Amino acid sequence: MTNPNNPGGGGMELQPTSLSTAGARQLATTTKSLPQMQGITPRWLMRMLPWVQVSGGVYRVNRRLSYAAGDDRLNFSNIGAKVEVPPQELAKLPLLRGFEGDDSVFRALATRFVQKEFKAGDAIVSAGAPAEHVVLMAHGKAKKLGQGKYGDELTLDVIGDGDHFGDQAVVESNDRWAFTVKATTPCTVLMLPQQVFEDLIKQSPALQAHVEKFKERLKKPQDKMGQAAIPMAAGHAGEPTLFGGFVDYELAPREYELSIAQTILRVHTRVADLYNGPMNQTEQQLRLTIEALKEQQEYELINNRDFGLLHNADLKQRLHTRSGPPTPDDLDELLSRRRKSRFFLAHPRTIAAFGRECTRRGLYPAVVEVQGSKVMSWRGVPILPCDKIPITESRTSSIIVMRTGEADQGVIGLHRTGLQDEVEPGISVRFTGINEKAISSYLVSTYFSAALLVPDALGVLENVELGV
Repeated sequence: MTNPNNPGGGGMELQPTSLSTAGARQLATTTKSLPQMQGITPRWLMRMLPWVQVSGGVYRVNRRLSYAAGDDRLNFSNIGAKVEVPPQELAKLPLLRGFEGDDSVFRALATRFVQKEFKAGDAIVSAGAPAEHVVLMAHGKAKKLGQGKYGDELTLDVIGDGDHFGDQAVVESNDRWAFTVKATTPCTVLMLPQQVFEDLIKQSPALQAHVEKFKERLKKPQDKMGQAAIPMAAGHAGEPTLFGGFVDYELAPREYELSIAQTILRVHTRVADLYNGPMNQTEQQLRLTIEALKEQQEYELINNRDFGLLHNADLKQRLHTRSGPPTPDDLDELLSRRRKSRFFLAHPRTIAAFGRECTRRGLYPAVVEVQGSKVMSWRGVPILPCDKIPITESRTSSIIVMRTGEADQGVIGLHRTGLQDEVEPGISVRFTGINEKAISSYLVSTYFSAALLVPDALGVLENVELGV
């Protein structure tokens, strides 16, 4: 019998007798996901920071008066193998901080530094030798060594690129180094002899007056943190005359002005009108835009040169690794510099490098639960991942640790809520109109910053090597 549907015989293709799936899809409702976005991270820093409402747009950090001069790391320039310190960088030295004289003094000082090279294991300065130089570490790493009670050698500190010492020693006569500095890698060092500095003081009355003020400030009573001491008596008997005094404040405290992150979202009205179901196109565009804005906000909180955590850590709270990769010893040193450390913050690759060092030593860091997530910890302090902490071309990064909250004099986030057209706390979306091309625009804004209440609230382990 012949097939009525195929009268031409078995060699011809059969015609479809029902609607194909391709045709059926034209009328079917497709099950679909919300628009997905790669790059959304846990944003642990924004989740863990306590946020303080700043209604006036500016947050002032009032502190006790401190006699300790500000400090910072120096930058250097080089032409081939010759290294120089730019004259303006010398203003970062505590001895020269706030000098208001002629810039020619800085230029004269910069040209008188002598470059010296040290091999690994060489002593840059030796304990007991006359302290007659200002020493600037242009490149390399060295250990500051002291002597223990029983004559054993102790590592007091690790010194790296941009660090310096001896600037206070050159204003004192007949003093000697209380420590040894030994190079652990090849080091390039700039040294200024004390005699050269004294000759410049004689030639510049302004510099001489500045140095005298520096000496007077060092003689004023101060506590171990460099703050103006509060006179008091303790452990006395009878009726002695008690000391009187007051708590002095800084006259020029730092003020943090709220920063801003903004973008303009554009949506064509035809898209918003015709392609709006089952998902609202404008809502989804705004959702993804706000996610990107939050990612940028966390990046700024870490990397902004004005208020970012990496750039605002006090020099005494910036440490170098002892050997290169992050070790338990390095994290212990970070924790020892402050009380109530709440959490570490590190790039995921840095956390992996720390895990390898622990495995090498046969250590297994505990796992703790933070806001429903299990994370690695050290000494009970969680180590939270953050991919906003940069990794340099030489595969080095940083580890941040902090104490948080106003009550604990820690790190706090600053924001402003209650904005006009607010869609989330601190984030506003304002409709700004429709242009002649029928495109509607929305201004998406957020205002934020971060404040460091006291210097020891924040610590950074720098130049952490990630290895292979």
